[in-house]
Amino acid sequence: MSEKKVTNWTSADDAMVENALRRGASRRDLLRMFMMGGIGAVAGGSILGRASAALAATPVSGGHLRAAGWSSSTADTLDPAAASLTTDYVRCCAYYNRLTILDEHGQLQMELAESIESDDAVVWTVKLKSGVTFHNGKTLTADDVVFSLQRHSDPAVGSKVATIAKQIAEVKAENPTTVRITLAAANADLPTILAMHHFMIVAEGTTDFSKGNGTGAFVSQEFQPGVRSVGVRNENYFKPQKAHLESFEYFGISDDNARVNAVLSGDIDFGATIKPQYTRIAEGQPGVVLSKTTSGNYTNLNMRLDLSPGDKAGFVEGMKYLLNRELIQRSALRGLAEIANDQPISPISAFHNAELKPREYDPERAKSLFDKAGLLGQRIEVVTSDAAGSATDMAMILQQAGSEIGMNLDIQRVPSDGYWSNYWLKAPVHFGNINPRPTPDILFSLLYASDAPWNESRYQSEKFDSMLLEARGELEFARRKEIYDEMQVMISNEAGTAIPLYLSNVDIHSAKLHGLRPSPLGGQMGYAFAEYVWLDA
Repeated sequence: MSEKKVTNWTSADDAMVENALRRGASRRDLLRMFMMGGIGAVAGGSILGRASAALAATPVSGGHLRAAGWSSSTADTLDPAAASLTTDYVRCCAYYNRLTILDEHGQLQMELAESIESDDAVVWTVKLKSGVTFHNGKTLTADDVVFSLQRHSDPAVGSKVATIAKQIAEVKAENPTTVRITLAAANADLPTILAMHHFMIVAEGTTDFSKGNGTGAFVSQEFQPGVRSVGVRNENYFKPQKAHLESFEYFGISDDNARVNAVLSGDIDFGATIKPQYTRIAEGQPGVVLSKTTSGNYTNLNMRLDLSPGDKAGFVEGMKYLLNRELIQRSALRGLAEIANDQPISPISAFHNAELKPREYDPERAKSLFDKAGLLGQRIEVVTSDAAGSATDMAMILQQAGSEIGMNLDIQRVPSDGYWSNYWLKAPVHFGNINPRPTPDILFSLLYASDAPWNESRYQSEKFDSMLLEARGELEFARRKEIYDEMQVMISNEAGTAIPLYLSNVDIHSAKLHGLRPSPLGGQMGYAFAEYVWLDA
């Protein structure tokens, strides 16, 4: 006998079911009610599915979110200019705003700026939105923007984008709501550059960043570097949609297994940046969701060209041939990665050089190069840490490949705490982990220009520096891509950075958490998730 067809069900009836679910009614109770009303199990199940989906898609106000990232240290900061770890980015995204922001499609949107315009890509006029206030009640003005941009040039600030900020020749307040930015040379990417986390706007004259006094969706209630941060909803937020969460707590759990199990046990609602091998723990588990985002994030092997053994001809090239990229992709990363070609511009970028093919795994060629460099059989220390996503697994695969050709790669696994301060950029051979950036110019300026602050291999090339300036001022896409294509080849062949794969970001969260969307700036919605997510009531 066929089920009774529901022909007179209305949106008001749907709303009644949604309200019943909100009040805590179970599916069994509602299905029993449907059956009593002559609605069969299949039709009732369909109605419930529709109501549940609608309920999940409807933001709920309130609740306290507990979230954990993988990195945390006593060097944690609320100064956007000095931010360097993902925990820093998450806090800064919650407490501050930028002039511009990239949406989930990678499209530029205005945030604190009402508009940014230029006729020649040299002189830019920024008009600010009205009615924006800092957490301490101060009204946002052009003077705050001038102060925020100028402080990147102060060495005492320790800005992570000081090299990029050097492009700004002058920044001036035209009136309380208008800023004029003059660049040293044309750069059509300026509006996108201003969407970087480090260019968040702080109040004029700020020197104490322990309070996180910004204009953002949350107000800092507690900040203990290396311990935790707590933010509460900013009820005076300038955007039409305030944060859904009443409050959120963010801290670091460096061990992936512990981070996953904390979500599974309900101790936390969200765990960021899970290594691929730990995803199997959560797969199929009720009440949890694995969120995967493809972006330009990568873990790389850095070989300093100014120190031994990186200064020996053939060593860097040999190490690039010794990387078994397919094995790393299949074994260490469980397929959650795309094979890369030793340069940082991933396929999601329109400027990616698809003609630059990845190096094949060729241990015999690597052996020949090591032999000519006089390094075969010598002990070479490779520093790794769980702080750099999947680096330790990559290191073990590399060590095994080396042992098969007579290379003595001594893997030194060090604690996550302090890795970025004590080993990254410093050890002769070590691993890094780089978050995606919105433009090639930003990546190259931060990582490969001769004066780059994060020049991981100490790569020096006057030609590369010259091409970087040329591309920056080139407004025609085809010519710009031609320049960037050649620069990617130079990095792949000359720099001491081996980039074997572009990684997928995997976050784990409770099924009660909603609103997460992918972002071109990486996992955790480009670290801005706290403003947009909500929890079931």
